[in-house]
Amino acid sequence: MRKVAIIGAGMTKFGEEWGRGFRDLIIEAGKASLEDAKLQGEEIEALFVGTMASGSLIGQEHTGALIADFMGLTPIPSTRVEAACASGGVALRQGFMAVASGMHDIVAVGGVEKMTDVDGGNVALALGGAGDQEWELFTGATFPGIYAMMARRHMLEYGTTEEQLASVAVKNHKNASMNKYAQFQNEITIDTVLKSKQVASPLKVFDCSPVTDGAAAVILCPLDKAQKYCEKPVEIIASAQASDTLALHGRRSLSSIYATQVAAKNAYAMAKLQPKDIQVAEVHDCFTIAEIMAIEDLGFFASGKGGKATEEGKTALNSDISINTSGGLKGCGHPVGATGVKQAVEIAWQLRGSAGARQAKDAQIGLTHNVGGSGATAVVHIYKKAF
Repeated sequence: MRKVAIIGAGMTKFGEEWGRGFRDLIIEAGKASLEDAKLQGEEIEALFVGTMASGSLIGQEHTGALIADFMGLTPIPSTRVEAACASGGVALRQGFMAVASGMHDIVAVGGVEKMTDVDGGNVALALGGAGDQEWELFTGATFPGIYAMMARRHMLEYGTTEEQLASVAVKNHKNASMNKYAQFQNEITIDTVLKSKQVASPLKVFDCSPVTDGAAAVILCPLDKAQKYCEKPVEIIASAQASDTLALHGRRSLSSIYATQVAAKNAYAMAKLQPKDIQVAEVHDCFTIAEIMAIEDLGFFASGKGGKATEEGKTALNSDISINTSGGLKGCGHPVGATGVKQAVEIAWQLRGSAGARQAKDAQIGLTHNVGGSGATAVVHIYKKAF
């Protein structure tokens, strides 16, 4: 299996992009990644794009071919990848395997979602399909409700507090305030979170990631060819994916995500590393409780200790481990198909030392963690500075 590197990375600003459509977003991100890799496009041999709900949100399916068309990349193979909110992460894994196997040399990986063209009810309906439609969505279980149940169980088992949940949002908004691509570039306080409108107890508005438009893209190639295109390539040293039951009621635990634990274990084994070796990580914080569970499931903190660790500042920039330097899904935004690729873009920038004010000091090893639904899919990638 060949070693694989990221040689180009780019993204759009995340937010409510009323003046731009689905095509505009992915073209902007794709162009930025090509320019970063100093490529024109004709070198690209295959394209993998994560998109969750384009049919429901903008009435457009067959988006793989659409993107190849408008990026000027026909007739290369272009594949749409769907794994709910983990669509981008799984697309990255597909691109990684295509290069690692020797099937292709230069591969583009993108993620995109245009979510603000329909009203909130239709967005909720589209996102609800990431869970079990028959057993959850049909009976009225929304994703805030599902994650609220997970939060309540975590609080019951470990004594996690609402203030600890709020500290996740405060930290991620602080990081987002230093990110020009972020949807929310304002700092908030614990009090702001606690006094915001309740969505599903104990989760409030500021515990929840927003509805977002945006796109991100990376260019991959074999490591031994990377310096031809890029002065500071970033090697992907591990890629792992795992699955669990679609519905929450079938899980081993409500206070952790087993698929994350399995994917993390396999990624660490592939990279020959341990959690303590990771210096910067982008984890899937669709809700504040999701980040707390993630940093426990990934092995950064013991079960039940993630809330306290966050409250004590151990996940802040340049602390024990820098978590969600981009602002995460909570601060940077969550265009669901793009999130997993945006995470890779952020880690690539961090390991290159080009993240600006939010730069993690001396970052050598990074990790991304992308979740589909309430945990039925989890993808973990590990990265290092290549040279």
